[in-house]
Amino acid sequence: MIVTTDLAALVARAQDGPEPSVVSIGMFDGVHLGHRAILEANQRRAGALGAISTVVTFQSHPKALLLGRAPRTLTTLEHRLALFQRMGVGHAVALPFDEHLRDLSAQDFTRQVLIEGLAARAFVLGFDSKFGKDRAGDADLLRGLGHAVEIVKKVLVDQRAVSSTAIREAVELGDLASAARMLGRGVAVYGEVVEGRRLGRELGFPTANLDLHHELHPPTGVYAGWARVAGPDARLEPGPAIQAVANIGFKPTVSGERPDLPTMEVHLLDGEHSIYGQHVEFEFVERLRGEVRFESLDALKVQIGKDVVHARTVLARA
Repeated sequence: MIVTTDLAALVARAQDGPEPSVVSIGMFDGVHLGHRAILEANQRRAGALGAISTVVTFQSHPKALLLGRAPRTLTTLEHRLALFQRMGVGHAVALPFDEHLRDLSAQDFTRQVLIEGLAARAFVLGFDSKFGKDRAGDADLLRGLGHAVEIVKKVLVDQRAVSSTAIREAVELGDLASAARMLGRGVAVYGEVVEGRRLGRELGFPTANLDLHHELHPPTGVYAGWARVAGPDARLEPGPAIQAVANIGFKPTVSGERPDLPTMEVHLLDGEHSIYGQHVEFEFVERLRGEVRFESLDALKVQIGKDVVHARTVLARA
């Protein structure tokens, strides 16, 4: 998958005569069932036209600049790119949503980015897709400019339109089943393995500390799930699923003071793995228990052993 991360690179591509593309536009946070319907339609159209399937997205949520605040995202940029690649997208354009892009009219955005930069032959948009200054760009504008546009209808799950907002609500409440039905996959987080205190190794349960870059996650607690190691390049196809236990929390047993943000540690159950500096995707299967403060590290070690046994049982039937 080609990845382009700024307008200057698109200008350079335009000078080289980019190959024709079919374009979809949006944040695509979560790459949920509604997004997947758009991407699948995009790829069908691209195949019919002999064009490259292309997604235009943004490195940060536009609301961060437009409103001064933005929701915590279901997927970081790295996670979205990995999911785009798995979906078969040929070209992902991840633009920084800055003042220049904010002030670019829908007509200028269409001309500079979509036509000159990407040689768009057709567009596949969601039913509520908007772009350009004041969200003035939509299917009607593109059709008025003479472009072919396909609109993908909303996807319903449990008689409710699938949306990133609805999935965020479910994840924050710990309703993994509802979130998974809307995602079309298990709830997962994606992070880089960073150095920790190595206390887990001392306890006999080595853990990988994940830097989630503030990606949204379920409530604190201990979870059974599947870990997939993606390697140092975050966009590489992840490896096979490995049984794992994850802890999200503030480490009350070992922390002197409560940190501002919870941390996430993953213990891989199958074999020895050296994965520092690599990226890991953890898919949540079931919450085993809440976070507890133990009177001693020995008591914590005993409980972790029980958590591992419980996790193996859960994953064996998953």
